[in-house]
Amino acid sequence: MRNSGLRTATHIGIGCVLKVRINDESTKPSCPSNIAPRQRREVVKRTKGLGRGLDALLGGVTATADSTVPGALPLARLRPGKYQPRTKMNPESLRELAESIKAQGIIQPVLVRAVGADFEIIAGERRVRAAALAGLLEVPVIIKEVPDNAALAMALIENIQREDLNPLEEAHGVARLIREFQFTHEQAAHAIGRSRSATSNLLRLINLAAPVQQMVMEDKLDMGHARALLPLGAAQQIQFANRIAAKHMSVRAAEALVARADGAKPRKASGKARVRSRDIVRLEEELADSLGAVVELQTNARGKGVLMIQFSNLDQLDGIVTRLRR
Repeated sequence: MRNSGLRTATHIGIGCVLKVRINDESTKPSCPSNIAPRQRREVVKRTKGLGRGLDALLGGVTATADSTVPGALPLARLRPGKYQPRTKMNPESLRELAESIKAQGIIQPVLVRAVGADFEIIAGERRVRAAALAGLLEVPVIIKEVPDNAALAMALIENIQREDLNPLEEAHGVARLIREFQFTHEQAAHAIGRSRSATSNLLRLINLAAPVQQMVMEDKLDMGHARALLPLGAAQQIQFANRIAAKHMSVRAAEALVARADGAKPRKASGKARVRSRDIVRLEEELADSLGAVVELQTNARGKGVLMIQFSNLDQLDGIVTRLRR
């Protein structure tokens, strides 16, 4: 076995968009040596629901076993995870965690995998950053060999379990599973322990106008506000989002505001629009499942519209075209 430097126990771009027109003719201190290896051996717990799809990703092994090496590594040997779903970390929260680590140490080891001469963080980047703030030189780790898709799923699951992710961070993380690993919505939902409908609804947040997404990322709007804005066009989304944030509206008030946007229409037309909207959502979900990609369907009052299929590289586009030809 090569010398890894491990002292044992003795941290969304969507990519391209394919458009198709429709009907348009034109924590303890770092592994003290007096604690036996067996006492420090960490077992990745199966949480009910969350992560049940990791069995398939990891070849049926979710618990740490002989393939896992517990120990400690210097902070200098750790690099941020390329599949880290978190895009921001609250400085105040990091300072609080650093103070806790000073007093209690790191209770749960950081999950890493070997990358060349160093180690990539799969789960626990926030703990690593806080450990650096606390003045630690090394952290307890568990080393595991996992493929890229499992690394992303594990990072997502760890953050979801800790309720650390913003809804859009979670949505973009799930979208990466779909884009980069050709998962269907069903497979992505299974991997993170969510229902398919909940996963599809989460992914719809990616269709929000960019300024509205930024407001969600900055916690100026929550997921309930964001979902209320989805039926609107981009310009109205931005206008209403600013109004909701400025007036600190509740989700119910935001939903009422969006509903009033159609208030000038006759009741029958409004009812018809609501039914059609549900049909569009259903079609988007079915297309997304069939194509293994994020899909958006936009139509006008005459039934014409645009089908947008998002892809991140030519290989994924090739896969989408192959599915369309079936």
